[in-house]
This record gives sequence, structure tokens and C-alpha cells, in this order.
Amino acid sequence: MAEEWKHDPSGCKEVDGDISRVFQLLGKRWTGQILAVLVEQPTHFANLRRAVPGLSERMLSDRLTELGAAGLVTREVDEGPPLRVSYRLTESGAALEPSFRQLGEWAKKYLPAGNPAAGCRE
Repeated sequence: MAEEWKHDPSGCKEVDGDISRVFQLLGKRWTGQILAVLVEQPTHFANLRRAVPGLSERMLSDRLTELGAAGLVTREVDEGPPLRVSYRLTESGAALEPSFRQLGEWAKKYLPAGNPAAGCRE
């Protein structure tokens, strides 16, 4: 007969506060994809939106504002005409690049293939 599982409260561990803060910011929908595009190069708003299928202008704007407030992304206005806005990673944002590369390798190895959101849309 299988031994009954007993809860041992002394074995409980809280999640690390730093990890919690990371995922509170980076775990939001679209944030990882936006940062992954910006890791490659600075990008204009319209191109960034096209690079992340399913992302609305409003949500992109909201996420970029959050990332800017967190010090990961900076907004640059390219004087026109036409007036264009581009975004680039700050030093702290660019420091995420090795982590993104490792996550990509992990995904190739352990996540099933068949991402329907691959590729740019027009």
C-alpha cells in the first residue's frame, strides 16, 4: 500500500523576491516578444508592431511605457517629416540579451515546435 502523503509546513519555501519582481515585469503578455525584437536592433513603433503578430497598438504602447518606466527601453523621436518614433534597449535592457538567447535555446530543446505566431505580418 502506498504511503500517505503528509504536508510538512517546515518544507515550504517562499519564491525568491527577485524572481518575483522579474516575472511581474517580464511575465506580462507580449513583454518578452517586444524585448526579443528590440534585442536585435532599435525599431520603429510600426515595425515593432508588425514583428509581434496579434499585438495591438494600444497594448504595444502600454508595454513600451511600462518597459520605459522600468528603465529597460528608451523612446526616441525621429524628427520628420514624417515624424517617427523608435525604441531601443537601455544598458539594463540590453543586459537581458544572454538570458533571451538561453531561453531560446531552452525552447528549441524542450518546447514542442509549431509556433503559429512565427514570422512578420504585413
